[in-house]
Amino acid sequence: MSETPKGPENPGLPDQTEKFGPDFQQKLQNLESGVSLEEQEVIDALPSGSALLIVRKGPNAGARFLLDQDSTVAGRHPAADIFLDDVTVSRRHAEFVRRGTAFEVKDMGSLNGTYFDGVLIDQALLHDGAEVQVGKFRMTFFPSRSDGDGTRAAQ
Repeated sequence: MSETPKGPENPGLPDQTEKFGPDFQQKLQNLESGVSLEEQEVIDALPSGSALLIVRKGPNAGARFLLDQDSTVAGRHPAADIFLDDVTVSRRHAEFVRRGTAFEVKDMGSLNGTYFDGVLIDQALLHDGAEVQVGKFRMTFFPSRSDGDGTRAAQ
């Protein structure tokens, strides 16, 4: 029994080459940057106007923090929205502020400073995949996929 070859020579039969859309490219890029499939599913399910921080290095590596309020404070104080229990973190270290679907991070006068993509900052607009360092904690920022890259501010 012989098989009919598939491809452009035989119209009506599927080509052997598959084309992958932007969703596949995004997932591949995330896998290459260290995002697990489980984390990718969580990121994909984020509602509009929210974002996720994932601790990549330092104490609590792998911990996830949802940003879904207009103001989220990270610090060593037990009442902080994001409790980071380490002496390198100030009680009220940094604030994540939502403006529309965009988020920015602001240092709150911390002793060790807040870093954005390796640079000491007072404040910075976050983008997809940005790294924020608070004390020993290195966290990666992921905005809701329904909001694009997460850098659109409210009008």
